[in-house]
Amino acid sequence: MDLEFDVKVTPGVLYDFKIQHTYKKPITILATALGFVSIYLFFVREDNTRFLLLFLGILFIVYEPLTAMYHSFLQAKLTPAFQQPLHYRFCEEGIEVSQNGETQMAKWEQCVKACNTRKSIFVYTSKVNAFIFPRTDLGNQTEDVIEYIAKHVSPEIMKIRF
Repeated sequence: MDLEFDVKVTPGVLYDFKIQHTYKKPITILATALGFVSIYLFFVREDNTRFLLLFLGILFIVYEPLTAMYHSFLQAKLTPAFQQPLHYRFCEEGIEVSQNGETQMAKWEQCVKACNTRKSIFVYTSKVNAFIFPRTDLGNQTEDVIEYIAKHVSPEIMKIRF
């Protein structure tokens, strides 16, 4: 049984993807932790460097979400493929995406990871490229999509939490 649906990629959808992708990296987690430590030290220390620590703490915590928001907005507005909905079809061979008469296929064997957030489901085809399926666009097909992915990818790469 094939499964078909349309997806509109918006700045909010891209932001959700970028935040999920970025905060899985150890360097981002470390930078955020350093930000909180710096803010803590601001309250503990009594010397002149405490304001520098406050500035660095805020910078470490706020920088990544703000740049992700900026890049998401730019990418959504400047990428021609995101100006119209993408049509997806899940079949036994893989994930087929089409738009304006052009069609591309990613075989299930090419998928390296499948994960999710509360807002979207992601199927990675490389370390940085992924199909993004917003739950709002999937509607009542969300569980069918998750089951279809789980059926066709190996359990080691299936990181979708129901």
